[in-house]
Amino acid sequence: MVEERGRVGSSFEDYLREQGTLEATAAAAVKRVIAWQLEEAMAAERLSKNQLAKRMNTSRSQLDRILDPNNDRIQLDTLIGAAEALGRRLRIELV
Repeated sequence: MVEERGRVGSSFEDYLREQGTLEATAAAAVKRVIAWQLEEAMAAERLSKNQLAKRMNTSRSQLDRILDPNNDRIQLDTLIGAAEALGRRLRIELV
């Protein structure tokens, strides 16, 4: 017979909330995922950064900022434009 153990301590989310960093951590995680998804879409289409920047009518340096997983200060319309240039759409949900 296997004995079940209860949870000990709080969840990581609770810990971040207690530290006052939950929102910032969540925002950083979302940006990292979006940057990764954009790079995956570029790879699937065999599209270079220069080619995508041209499609977006922007500079290569601006695209580098969009693809930087540590830069979470990108405007929503910029992410939407990057997704559209790849034939994708950006979906944001409240859960």
